[in-house]
Amino acid sequence: MLAFLEGKIELKTEKFAIINVGGVGYKVFGVASVLDKLSKGKEAKLFVHLYTRENILDLYGFLSFESLEFFETLISVRGIGPKAALSIMAIASVATLKQAIASGQKALLTKVSGIGQRTAERVILELKDKIVAPIADIKRLSSDSDAIDALVSLGYTIQQARGALEQVSAKTKGAASRVREALKLLGK
Repeated sequence: MLAFLEGKIELKTEKFAIINVGGVGYKVFGVASVLDKLSKGKEAKLFVHLYTRENILDLYGFLSFESLEFFETLISVRGIGPKAALSIMAIASVATLKQAIASGQKALLTKVSGIGQRTAERVILELKDKIVAPIADIKRLSSDSDAIDALVSLGYTIQQARGALEQVSAKTKGAASRVREALKLLGK
């Protein structure tokens, strides 16, 4: 039905943005990292998913088609609705989440509020065969999981920790070294 919306951002909040497309305002929910990249009064293009259920018609927007596809894959899992899928996508990049699912690492998924052990296991069980991630990336994810835990224990949010670790060079090996480099970036 709807594939994308392109228009001027009229309003932006922490949970949604209203995009003016040809004089019609569409309320589009999104992840904070997506909404942060939108500016009021500026043009934007969002790939959207129209979620319909009983008396609900909600739009969920993403900057890339890959993110939209991953969102749709997540909500195909029994017990994962659009709000839970957005919460999952808020904790890490799509690539990182794919790596965690492909390698069966439920620890990242259980960091999401409302996602317990059983739900994380169900997500991994249902999506593991559908998602492919390179082995090298899966090994780095394991190291990054420890580094994220260390940064969170120092008072940073999961998103801040993940963002800093994504900026650390791939040549930096080991959780301790990656934490040191991430702290340098976070301190700037």
